[in-house]
Amino acid sequence: MRNALIADFRQAEMRTDIGALWENFMISERIKYLKYNGIWANNWFWRTVEQKEIDYLEEADGQLSAYEFKWNANAKVKIPKKFAETYLNSTFTIIHRDNCDIFLL
Repeated sequence: MRNALIADFRQAEMRTDIGALWENFMISERIKYLKYNGIWANNWFWRTVEQKEIDYLEEADGQLSAYEFKWNANAKVKIPKKFAETYLNSTFTIIHRDNCDIFLL
């Protein structure tokens, strides 16, 4: 049986799984960046029982940074209220294909 996701060579914009691919690519590249540059950071994802989530959390030098990955630069995203209330001094950034350099460089 042929795996349709792996053998799907259509343009990125035409794929139904582009969001998941984008998120996976960004996290993989970020972890490589941290390792190659000798930067120590903890990393996680965050999800509540209500299924509110943040794609990637990074903690370094006592600073917690939250990131949400969206292929579409115009996607509307809000920080989950419970996260904002719990982690008051954290930052929240949406990473999309037009600003990914701030996350990877």
